[in-house]
Amino acid sequence: MKRFFDWFNNLYPVWLVTLAVIAFFKPPVMLWFNSDWVFWSLAASMLGMGLTLSLGDFKAIGRMPGSVALGFIAQYTIMPLAGWATAKMLGLEPGLAVGIILVASCPGGMASNMISYLARANVALSVVLTLFSTLLAFFFTPMWTSTLAGAYVPVDAWGLCKSALQLTVAPVVLGVLIRWKLPRTADRIGAAGPTIAVIAFVCVTGGIVAASAEAIAKHFGVLALAALVLHVLGFGVGYILPKVLRYPESIARTVSIEVGMQNGGMAASLARIHFASMPLAAAAGVFSGVMQNIIGGIAAAIWKRRPPSA
Repeated sequence: MKRFFDWFNNLYPVWLVTLAVIAFFKPPVMLWFNSDWVFWSLAASMLGMGLTLSLGDFKAIGRMPGSVALGFIAQYTIMPLAGWATAKMLGLEPGLAVGIILVASCPGGMASNMISYLARANVALSVVLTLFSTLLAFFFTPMWTSTLAGAYVPVDAWGLCKSALQLTVAPVVLGVLIRWKLPRTADRIGAAGPTIAVIAFVCVTGGIVAASAEAIAKHFGVLALAALVLHVLGFGVGYILPKVLRYPESIARTVSIEVGMQNGGMAASLARIHFASMPLAAAAGVFSGVMQNIIGGIAAAIWKRRPPSA
């Protein structure tokens, strides 16, 4: 069974693109997956993440403070500013600009841990950075979104903060508590955590594509271009900065991946809840999820052939 789950999880980009295409051409297939489903499915995936964590994972932050600080600061400065720059550079219309900035202001995505493993990066650091950025997303995501997207549309910073707490912090903390108090139960449930996360974001993607099919068809080219520019900037600057600061190659790869890969599912969920009148805002999260996996997969394939010491 474990082998099947591993096989299923590794084909995540295939399921993502397949359901997105089906939902685009046949929206009724996924129109039932509305905002409530989006919210609870993402919360379930965050709970799954929490169930895989132990208190030791939090202690790991203290063992590599410099690398964690670098990755965290890069995550919450490079990407939000890259999102704003992308919106300005491409002259994006308000809905798409808000979506790109929101994506860029979200924490790292869980798929980054798998990409880090494939790229021979520092997986432990990747896990810690994903966890750390997720737990503090309730503050930084609303703060950056309000600051950078406020010029395009009024932003309910407190509402975003509350949703981020409900979507990320509460489920992760609950999962950690379950592992602490009921480790055997956590092992049994947590084993399915990655698979639940895959199914959740695939369904979130399908639901948002179905609901936004008309807007996506009209703006497909600019959506794809904006997502491509954003994530190329994230991966590129995220790699260059640690190299300039003379960090080891494995750290540079990890920071690059963590900065370049965002939680597109969270961005899409927040956009669906707080910018419901702007379908392109949620669509940006979908395109981000697809594009970052393509870029991350290519980077991992290149780095896998080159040991970090090279």
